[in-house]
Amino acid sequence: MVKIMARFRRKKGPVQSKKIVVDGIKFASGLEAYMYKALKKAKIKADYEKRTFEVFPSFTFKNRSYERQANGKGSMVNRGNKNVLAIKYTPDFEGKNFIIECKGRPNDTFPLRWKMFKLYIATYHKNYTLYKPQRQKECDDVINLIKYG
Repeated sequence: MVKIMARFRRKKGPVQSKKIVVDGIKFASGLEAYMYKALKKAKIKADYEKRTFEVFPSFTFKNRSYERQANGKGSMVNRGNKNVLAIKYTPDFEGKNFIIECKGRPNDTFPLRWKMFKLYIATYHKNYTLYKPQRQKECDDVINLIKYG
């Protein structure tokens, strides 16, 4: 009896979405391009990556903080007394009173950033409705929700 060994390939990191150009706009994924076409077909005005929101401000950390270098190499050194950059968020589409974030395959930082963005919207833009479609069918659902409530 002969055993046949199958070769298994392991994933090489996160799946990269394909960049797609439609009407001269470079979209980060096919889902974003699909949403753009659906909005255009439904005659719903929305801008792609119109603006960036600062969901957590920058600050200066004045204490001492012993850490390795950012690349994780070397010995621990004082990396305190430095400016810490703001956390920003750029949604995919923004209309008059709505924001759409197309997220087919979220990375590991997305859930935290999304929660921070929702808090920012709830605090400063109470009239906005957020939509987060993850499939083409959900993009179609978003169109119906925007048009018909």
